[in-house]
Parts: sequence; C-alpha cells; structure tokens
Amino acid sequence: MNGPPGPDPEAAYYQAVEEYFVSRRGDPLILSNADWHLVRKWRTAGLPLRVVLRGIRDALDAHAHGWSRDRKVRSLSYCTQEVEAARERWERALSLGRDPGLDVSAALEGFADDLERAKGTTGPRASKTAAVLAAALRARGRREVRLDELTGWLSGLEDRLVEAIRDDAGPAQLAAMEAEVEQSLEPYRERMPPRVLEQLRQESITRRLLEAHGLPRLSLFHLASGEEKAE
Repeated sequence: MNGPPGPDPEAAYYQAVEEYFVSRRGDPLILSNADWHLVRKWRTAGLPLRVVLRGIRDALDAHAHGWSRDRKVRSLSYCTQEVEAARERWERALSLGRDPGLDVSAALEGFADDLERAKGTTGPRASKTAAVLAAALRARGRREVRLDELTGWLSGLEDRLVEAIRDDAGPAQLAAMEAEVEQSLEPYRERMPPRVLEQLRQESITRRLLEAHGLPRLSLFHLASGEEKAE
C-alpha cells in the first residue's frame, strides 16, 4: 500500500457517464445532484457502462433528429427511457445466451474457481467462507439461472465473503485501506452528493479487500463493465 493511490476505479463509472453525456450534449454542463443519483441507480442496478452509454447515445441521437432539437437537454434524466430500453435489450440477450461478452453459467464457475484458488491466501474464517460460497456458485451454475434474481444473490455472497475477510484482517490493515480510499475519492468530494460518495467508498473498500487476496468482485456487472463503450 505504498505510494499515492491512482484514480478510483469505482468512480470511473460515474466519470465516464458524465463525460459522455457532456460531450454528446455539445456544451459544458455540471451534473446536478439528481443526475448523480440517477447514475448511482444505474450502477447499483448492475447496468454495465456500455449499456448506459448506449442508452444515452440513443436518447441524444433521437433528440438531434426530433422536433425539439432546438431545445437544450438540461438533465441526464432525459435519457432515462432509452437507458431502460438498452437495459431490457441487454438483459434479454444475456438470458438467451446471446451476449458474446458474458456467459452467465461460465461466470459462476469462474467465480468458484477464483474462490478455490484463493485458499491459503486468506485467513481462517475467509477460507472457510470461500469454500462454502464456491460450492454454492457451482450448484447455482448447474441450474437454470434467472437473471432477475442473480444480481442480489451474488451481492449477498460477496457481502458474506467481505465480512469474513474483514474479521480476519487486523485493524491497522483496515485503517490504512480506508485512508487510501478517502484520498482516492478526494477529487469527487465537491462534485458528488454524500450518498453517492458513500456508495463509492463502500464499493472501493470492498474491491480492495478482495484484491488483496487475488479475488474478483462477485458480480456480473464487473465482468460486463470493461467492455466496449457506446460508439
């Protein structure tokens, strides 16, 4: 944990949405608190960045060719309907196995593999928890997967794992990690509302705790995010 921390990966999602919306809108705009909370809603719902950007693109393209094109788009909420439509298309493709970037059953098997490989790198409680979760992931991967239930289920597994890792970690390690997170979020403190910052803080701590043991986030969102952005 030496050296200054780089840009926070969790904040990158919010920043990418802001930058894309502003660039497509065509003039500078500071997102309002309501806009930031809308991005938070998309993020906590597990929408990959590429899906959100595609919805924003579709909304602003339609505006540019519509009767109201001379009126400025004042808020990100203008794009809500098209982002929801992009979400529905993505979820339908995912449930049918037609998203080339993500195979849900394979993803669950991959999470189980990661948890089993981490044995010996975690403390006693986390090792025991990881073994239990790996078995649950493999069992779920062999059944028909309902996408609408999977996000919350994976989040619950991750919470159990992170709690166990926290219990095994010493107070000094946790304090140092939390200090790094606070520093990495400093550039966003004056721009984002407190509730959004708290979400980022918790996400960043979770990621760092897992990464310290070579573990990924247990979410389809993090697998699907990192793919292509909207054109």
